[in-house]
Amino acid sequence: MTRYVLGRLGGVVVILLAVCLFTYLIFFKLSPDPAVMICGKTCTPERIDSIRGVLGLNQPLLTQFWEFLSGIFAGRDYGSVHCSAPCLGYSFQTNESVWSMLTARLPVSITVAVGAAVLWLLAGVIGGLVSAVKQGTWWDRTGMGLALGGVSVPNYVLALVLQYVLVVKLQVLPFPSAVSFVDNPLVWFESYLMPWVVLAVGYACLYARLTRSNVIDTLAENYYRTARAKGLSGALIMRRHALRPALTPITTIFGMDFAGLLGGALITETVFGLNGIGKLAADSIAKNDQPVIMAVTLLAAFFVVVGNVVVDLLYTALDPRVRVVSA
Repeated sequence: MTRYVLGRLGGVVVILLAVCLFTYLIFFKLSPDPAVMICGKTCTPERIDSIRGVLGLNQPLLTQFWEFLSGIFAGRDYGSVHCSAPCLGYSFQTNESVWSMLTARLPVSITVAVGAAVLWLLAGVIGGLVSAVKQGTWWDRTGMGLALGGVSVPNYVLALVLQYVLVVKLQVLPFPSAVSFVDNPLVWFESYLMPWVVLAVGYACLYARLTRSNVIDTLAENYYRTARAKGLSGALIMRRHALRPALTPITTIFGMDFAGLLGGALITETVFGLNGIGKLAADSIAKNDQPVIMAVTLLAAFFVVVGNVVVDLLYTALDPRVRVVSA
C-alpha cells in the first residue's frame, strides 16, 4: 500500500510539472508579448526591452521556465522587487501579487463548492436509491423525469430565474454577496443559498440517475439474492451489499466534480457576482491578464490531480478488491 501511495504521489509531481510547462508555453510564448501588454500601445521600444529584462523574457526558454518554477517554491526577483514564495507573478492590470489575489478569493469558491456538494450528494444519492428500490413505480418515473429536466436546464438560466423570483419578485432572499460566516451566519447562509442550489441541481440529477442505475445492477447480482435468502434485513442488505458497491463510480465523478469546482465555478460566480476564483478567471480572460489566467489554470489542475489521487485512495476503503490489487 505504501508503494502504491508513493507511486501515485510521484505521478502527481510529473503531471503537475507537465501542466506547468504546457501552461507556461501557452501564456508566455503563444500569447501576445507580455512586455507590450504591460507597457501599453504608446510605449517606446527601449522601454519594452527594459520590461523584458525585468521579467526575464530575454533569456532562453528553459531558463525562463526554471525561474518561474523555482519562484513558486523559493520566490524570485523582478528587477528590484522581490516576490516571496509562492510567487506566481504580478497582475498586468493591477500590479497586485497573483498569489494574494488567489488566496483572497479562494474561500468564496470553497464555500460555494462545499455547500453545493453537500446538497447534490444528499439529493442525488438518496433520490437515486429510492428510485432504484421503487423501480417502475410512480415515484421512480416522477423522480427520473425531474432528473432529466434538471439536467437539461443550463445553470445560468436557473440562476437568472431564481434571482428574479426570489430576490426581485418575492424578496425572500438578498442578492448574493461574500459575507463572512463569523460576521453574520444568517446573511451568509442566505447569500450562498442560491449559488448552492444552482450548482447542485444539475449534479444532483446526474448523480440520481447514476445511483439508480448502479443500485439496480447491484440488486440483480447473485450475492444480493444470497443475502436475502439468508434472511438478513432489507436495510442491512441495502447498506452493506447494494449501496456500497454502487458508490464506487459515484466516488470517481464526485472527486473530479468537486475538485473542478474548487478551481472556480466560473458561470455561477459571474452571474451572482461572487468574487471567487471563477469570477477572477472570467475577469482576467476579458482583460487578457496572463499571469492571473495561468495561476488559475495551475490551481484548477492541482485540485483535479490531487482529487484524482484522493479518489484512488478511497477506492481501497470502498472496494477490498482494489486494496488487494494496489497492495
